[in-house]
Amino acid sequence: MSTPSSHSPVKQRILDAAELFARAELGGDVTGHEWWHIHRVVRMAQQLAGQEGADTFICCLAALLHDVADEKLNDSKESGLRKVKDWLEGQAVNGPDAEHVMEIIANMSFNGGANPPMRTLEGQVVQDADRLDAIGAIAIARAFLYAGWKGHAIYDPELKPREAMTPEEYRGGKTTAINHFYEKLLKLKDRINTTSGKAIAEERHRYMEAYVERFLQEWDGLDAQQLSTDSDNSADLII
Repeated sequence: MSTPSSHSPVKQRILDAAELFARAELGGDVTGHEWWHIHRVVRMAQQLAGQEGADTFICCLAALLHDVADEKLNDSKESGLRKVKDWLEGQAVNGPDAEHVMEIIANMSFNGGANPPMRTLEGQVVQDADRLDAIGAIAIARAFLYAGWKGHAIYDPELKPREAMTPEEYRGGKTTAINHFYEKLLKLKDRINTTSGKAIAEERHRYMEAYVERFLQEWDGLDAQQLSTDSDNSADLII
């Protein structure tokens, strides 16, 4: 199971059912939003919730369901949210808990930076957990997987990264895998909400920056020996 067993039997039943629902909905995904992405986000949400003092049940439930409603994977944002709302009602999750989970999910996506800040600590934790999966080594793999699915090029130096974008432009405009780092991934470090999440994001961000820098160096034809020589010369200058 992907969720802890410290919850009440009723809450654990709901979390177990949410896991099965997410697996069924996303098990065949090829965009980087598959079940294992959910698994990682849930694990990170558990970790951050414990460190930040958030409600672990709400964090785990929202993390399990967040991509079931993702507009990239549904006909529209509204239809995705309706799917999750109907499922919660079917599991007898009503009242404040259901409203809280729906509020978190409705404001999760990056959308070119258009969504408002998360209102609650639980929302901040789940959003951080999702964003941390878009920073670092796994994020690099997911970026190229998603670009391939969208039919985007790996890189085109004539196609510059976009700055200000509407949600529609962010979703549907022409871009490249490398541009996606500048348009989203390298911006996420400064959009992490929690103290615990910021510490993780800093290290992952540096790794991702180093990768993009190396990619562009190799694109320009620099080989390993040249890179090593440049590094040695830089060290000599520092000394």
